[in-house]
Amino acid sequence: MRMRRKKHGAERIAACSELLIEHPELLMNDPCAPFSEKKPLALEIGCGKGNFACGMAEKYPEVNFIAVEKVPAVCCIALEKAKARGEQRATDNLRFIISDAKALSENIPEHSVDCIYLNFSDPWPKSGHAKRRLTHRGFLEMYKDLLAPNGEIVFKTDNRPLFDFSVEGLSDIFNVNGPKDITPKDIAPYGNRCSAQEYNRFFDVINEMAEEDKETAGRILAHRDRAVSAAKCCPTYEEFLKF
Repeated sequence: MRMRRKKHGAERIAACSELLIEHPELLMNDPCAPFSEKKPLALEIGCGKGNFACGMAEKYPEVNFIAVEKVPAVCCIALEKAKARGEQRATDNLRFIISDAKALSENIPEHSVDCIYLNFSDPWPKSGHAKRRLTHRGFLEMYKDLLAPNGEIVFKTDNRPLFDFSVEGLSDIFNVNGPKDITPKDIAPYGNRCSAQEYNRFFDVINEMAEEDKETAGRILAHRDRAVSAAKCCPTYEEFLKF
């Protein structure tokens, strides 16, 4: 569902201007320039209402986070949330960009990003919309250029067709050997962004992927209820199991 334009949206975004990178093209000179300190850089593409970005920035003060969202009305919510939670961040390590992901190659220098997060991206189910998927080969080639040596992509989805589509592209471009190299930890859930119904589908995917490891599948599914009601982010599979 398309979000309606926010009333006084421009004014509300302007009120959070200290968190907004208004001229992302300037990042080409120094992607950490908007921050008070140079640190490893993480990028979330399609940040939505900002739950994950805010949680990660609070949890990892040693990392600078840039959250990208192309819909101004959605990013407005994320900005206001980040501003309201400012005191919970130990360092000034969170910024937002209102932009289409396609522009990242024009705004961020190559080999400067340590981690790219793709969290429950729009699956764009129609075949004619495949190029819009954030794991389409065109985007994956761009991510490969943006990532620093030993950088990583953390991809999470509850949509099996998107997962299969993404595995194929990742296998080709990043030389991973298909699903055996892409395990349940690569799509671990976080927070309460998904509904209970969506989590049910999500865990069904995990269970199917873990058929060869019944113990792991059992441990994951044992956490189903807590995952649905969770209010904090679990960025890794290991942290999720401790949750």
